Amino acid sequence: MTRRDWLSAIACGVPGVVGGAAKPPNIVLLLADDLGSGDLGCYGQRDIATPHLDRFATEGMRFTRAYAGSSVCSPSRCCLMTGMHNGHGRLRDNLPHGVALQPDDVTIAEVLKQAGYRTGLFGKWHLGDSGTRGTPTEQGFDEFFGYRSGDHAHFYYPQTLWDGDSEIIIDGNRGGARKAYSPDLFAERALEFLQRNRSRPFFLYLATILPHWSDYSLKSPMSLDVPSDARYQNQAWPEVEKNYAAMVTRLDRYVGDVMTSIKTLGLDESTIVLFASDNGPSAEALHRPAFFRSAGPLRGVKRDLYEGGIRVPLLARWPGRIAAGKVSDHTCALYDLLPTAAEMAGLTPPANIDGISILPALTGKPQAQHEYFYWDYGHVRDTYKQAVRVGEWKGVRVGARSPLEVYHLGEDPGETRNVAAQAPEVVARLEKVMAAARRESPDYPIRELAKP
Repeated sequence: MTRRDWLSAIACGVPGVVGGAAKPPNIVLLLADDLGSGDLGCYGQRDIATPHLDRFATEGMRFTRAYAGSSVCSPSRCCLMTGMHNGHGRLRDNLPHGVALQPDDVTIAEVLKQAGYRTGLFGKWHLGDSGTRGTPTEQGFDEFFGYRSGDHAHFYYPQTLWDGDSEIIIDGNRGGARKAYSPDLFAERALEFLQRNRSRPFFLYLATILPHWSDYSLKSPMSLDVPSDARYQNQAWPEVEKNYAAMVTRLDRYVGDVMTSIKTLGLDESTIVLFASDNGPSAEALHRPAFFRSAGPLRGVKRDLYEGGIRVPLLARWPGRIAAGKVSDHTCALYDLLPTAAEMAGLTPPANIDGISILPALTGKPQAQHEYFYWDYGHVRDTYKQAVRVGEWKGVRVGARSPLEVYHLGEDPGETRNVAAQAPEVVARLEKVMAAARRESPDYPIRELAKP
């Protein structure tokens, strides 16, 4: 069913599409950028202060086996927004520039609008720049303030930002001044959105860019940009690590502000709040993920398809519906959030998506399982990678012509022992699933296979 078919079915009240939830909850989605689960105290971090997220975990549910849709920003956000895994998604890499969501793609925002939700996005989009049909306001968001493109989002003190469909000048940053820190601006707009829409169902998507590296620095073209690292100034750490810790703690503060606002507005029991990251921790700047063990005990970082590149934190809080202090080992992916949102809103999601609603897992009921999880990366780059998970078995291919590595995640979550040679029947099974999971896309030819 295309988006047009699905929207027509909603308009006509087709049975099975409209579920008629009596009082759907408000939905708040908080997304970090390049944050490893190991960066949070509730996942074992000892040096970086994250008190609000730690409290969030004690008041709700913490997932230990949640995955991003990809190991980099744009395709991961595409998976999250459309409910498709990366073998089926519209955007499958950060390159090439110019690929964008199309009118027949269905986003979480469009789904929720059909149930009467007011939708707002504040922060980073990265799914369609100017001149495309993939901009936020073309894809279901009533309000948008932030960055359309990923490259624009590399600047924490931008001279311009998008407000709806208008590009506006940020006065505090004129002429190279550095007074208006964009994550602060996004958090402020998110709080305003909550205040204005407290009397109706709403979907708030706060996609902060913390703690992603910045293109601005007096020391390096790829550093970490934060107004102050005073909390960590006396630590005997490299300056870049003080900055990184300060960015994570600032992100935590935004989460605390949102939670406080929800409680103050009397929306606590009518609002589900979700927190996640778009992929694993980045090793692209001067910061080293190993310094704080940002990936925890897992192997790999952003751009890898080992667990450290794709396993992410996922927290969920909904007083009265999600039991406090629960830890879930249900294996899920961020592309499960679209059907989850649809079910909460009383709608059946569009057909032929890859996500499965995790509402049962959230509310303590029997949960359907995925047959497999699939990731790939590097289609138009020099190295093409693939990974698949079936049950506890994980297959990783580090190059288009490389042999499949096999790991049993139940026994070896750190992927330290490749058992492919000892399990040929598992290799054959994973190879078959991997081959079937990827749908060809003219936008993403596998460059490595075209080499002589």
